[in-house]
Amino acid sequence: MRTPSSLEELIEALRCLPGVGPKSAQRMAFHLLQRDHPGAQRLGKALEQALSRVRHCEKCNNFTEQAVCELCSSPRRDQTLLCVVETPADLLMMEQAQAYNGQYFVLMGRLSPLDGIGPKDIHLDRLVKRALDGTVKETILATNFTVEGEATAHYAGELLATRGMKVTRIARGLPVGGELEHVDSGTLAQAMIERRPA
Repeated sequence: MRTPSSLEELIEALRCLPGVGPKSAQRMAFHLLQRDHPGAQRLGKALEQALSRVRHCEKCNNFTEQAVCELCSSPRRDQTLLCVVETPADLLMMEQAQAYNGQYFVLMGRLSPLDGIGPKDIHLDRLVKRALDGTVKETILATNFTVEGEATAHYAGELLATRGMKVTRIARGLPVGGELEHVDSGTLAQAMIERRPA
């Protein structure tokens, strides 16, 4: 029995989502068509609206519907600090921690030569321009502690430091409430290296 081509197209379209394989996409498509027509229509409309309205903030590169996002235009934010993160999700986590009140720059990725992602693909030219706009005094690199995240932080740090910018990196270490016996050796070693006065 041949599956209708529009159904095949829907299943294939759903596979573009991270972590969604052929079976999951098929299950989602069948659910939307069989049990949730209003949900499917809402999903389609929301996607269409987002694609037509959402763009990148001119200052921080995060997603927004305005030319400059709310965080960048807020007078309560410290304009002298610029925190560089990989993704909008990382920015949200920083905001939830409520430990930082400066500005951001979202790279929308990280360097990954094996995947063909270079400096131009993650907007490092825009980062340099933003960091050297005359108001920023310190750039904080808050990329992930993966091989790619470390390479991105190193590359961005070198770009900024050679132009006279003060560059810092978020610390690594033990999680709050973590027990030593459950921590991996790499994290423990890094916590020892980056120890501070008690």
